Amino acid sequence: MSRICCLIVALLLPLAVSAQQQSFAEWLEELRAEALSLGISAETLAALDGIAPLERVLELDGSQPEFVQTFTRYIDLRVTPGQIARGQALLREHEGLLGEVRARYGVQPHYLVAFWAIETNFGSVTGGFSVLEALATLAYDPRRAEFFREQLLTALRIIEDGHIPAERMTGSWAGAMGQLQFLPTVFRNYAVDGDGDGRADIWNSLSDVFHSAANFISESGWRGDERWGREVVLPAGFDYAEVGTRNLKPLSQWRELGLRTVAGEPIPVADMEAAVALPAGAGGPAFLTYNNFRVTMRYNPSVFYAITVGHLADRFTGAAAIAHMPENETALSRIQVTELQELLNSLGFDSGEPDGRVGSRTRAAIRAFQDEQGLIPDGHASLALLDRLRN
Repeated sequence: MSRICCLIVALLLPLAVSAQQQSFAEWLEELRAEALSLGISAETLAALDGIAPLERVLELDGSQPEFVQTFTRYIDLRVTPGQIARGQALLREHEGLLGEVRARYGVQPHYLVAFWAIETNFGSVTGGFSVLEALATLAYDPRRAEFFREQLLTALRIIEDGHIPAERMTGSWAGAMGQLQFLPTVFRNYAVDGDGDGRADIWNSLSDVFHSAANFISESGWRGDERWGREVVLPAGFDYAEVGTRNLKPLSQWRELGLRTVAGEPIPVADMEAAVALPAGAGGPAFLTYNNFRVTMRYNPSVFYAITVGHLADRFTGAAAIAHMPENETALSRIQVTELQELLNSLGFDSGEPDGRVGSRTRAAIRAFQDEQGLIPDGHASLALLDRLRN
């Protein structure tokens, strides 16, 4: 917060004290007062009695995995023969309900079940944290206090409205709830009472789970007559500057550039825009991604995630495995990524402040270095690239 903002807050709220200066008990009493002013009852607020910051939540929030997960590892953990068979069985078991949901929202059943699989292993792993306690922990922490305070107040409103008792409102350490892991504000905006019992129970009612997920996806722009994307083969001499989820072109242009299906045929053409994604660099598979891929990234803004959801949905319908998975893909540690960024910066390729994360700025710096070195400019961070930079 700037000094000017601090001065304004001090003038307007002379008795207010920042979360960093307050004890948790003082902070919680201030939150109760705000909740009461918003119309949340004292009965609901009794659910806050006795809660305390959860050290495990702070550990999980602050921890970073030692290694950056590779695309190979990511997808192999989530798209397995067992998961495919189970998803196919559940599609048959819930055919009637999923058909009803499709008729209302236009979201194909195999995609809904893929989201369900990836988010919570078909509802079996929804998180064992008290959502109120987890959100209170994160809202008290000053780093993202405003965001999580809104989530906490919204969670209290969900309880007030009778959707779920406080003791049954469980979820992830970050407050994502239910079988498709909605944050409270997503629940507020998109949750649906699918079974007509007056509550949107995304924890226990599959009707509510599927109606709510489909409503969110549909409202985010899902097109029920389109797929998410497809694996393709790039032509010799392909310009890798064309890669990236923001580099949209009509399918006709991609076809003119020589992209082909994995069977070697020219890609089909429709009135659609697409972008090329290379989750493992030039040595791995290439995908043409469509509108529904971009909608999937509203659920989780990860290329790995969006490809995995789409591919798993394809496998439920009998599609083949990805044809061009990389061999011996090696994960970089965050220390190695930081070193890579430092080396790029030292050579005049601006990758930003070294932080061990491969973002758009680092990928742009990698592409510039690769281009200068006569390498394929795919922007992919790899151990071979790090060795090249070292030498």
